[in-house]
Amino acid sequence: MQLIAFKTSQVGVHMTVAFGVTYAFTGSLAVGGVAAIVEPICNVLLMPLHDKLWARVRNRQSARKAQSRLAPMTSR
Repeated sequence: MQLIAFKTSQVGVHMTVAFGVTYAFTGSLAVGGVAAIVEPICNVLLMPLHDKLWARVRNRQSARKAQSRLAPMTSR
């Protein structure tokens, strides 16, 4: 139940920020409202791609560290 409340408040913050920033720049309630709806949808669609990219970066770094640890041992 706490996770649901946390996620709901997180979405609310995203929507409020998107609306507030867009309204401040445009002065339009309609454009601010559209931004408040579109921004969370974009986050939901793009976040998995972002996570996959960073997982790839972490895996490459781990592989390089492991390889650099093995390199001195193989030259003996």
